[in-house]
Amino acid sequence: MSTNLQAKKAVVEEIKEKIRASKSVLLVHYEKVTVAEVTDLRNRFRAASGEYKVYKNTLVRKAFEELGVNDFDNDLNGATAFVFSPDETSGCSILAKAIKEAPALESKLVPKSAYVSGAYVDAEGVKKLAAIPSREVLIAKMLGCLQAPIANFAYVLSAIAKIKESA
Repeated sequence: MSTNLQAKKAVVEEIKEKIRASKSVLLVHYEKVTVAEVTDLRNRFRAASGEYKVYKNTLVRKAFEELGVNDFDNDLNGATAFVFSPDETSGCSILAKAIKEAPALESKLVPKSAYVSGAYVDAEGVKKLAAIPSREVLIAKMLGCLQAPIANFAYVLSAIAKIKESA
């Protein structure tokens, strides 16, 4: 076996491991992105325990095929970057926030699709995922909803006690 073929097989195995380890993989079309912009994106994803990486489309296609996923054939064309995320929404959210903060990126970075928890998500679905708050925010909101009735009840009891004391 040639050295080049062995190197490609190693990269395919690396991609498969990253896909298995990630809850979401975002495919992004990139064009005319500067080094500074890419560096900023990589730092943002790294801060969220994600990874922004560029691989050859044929190697990613091979990795997906070996994992039994064939939905990405149309999306694996042209310049494609891949974002591997430890949760379902952070990759989409970080990309959407970066584009919102730097409008020049809107034409340079276009989400193609995503692989989220074993399912194919199209570009519209990626936009919807970006709108979902992070897991921590959702938990905080839920705890706030659970705590509100108890806090209100305690407030009413203390108000009744104050009325009785003043009477």
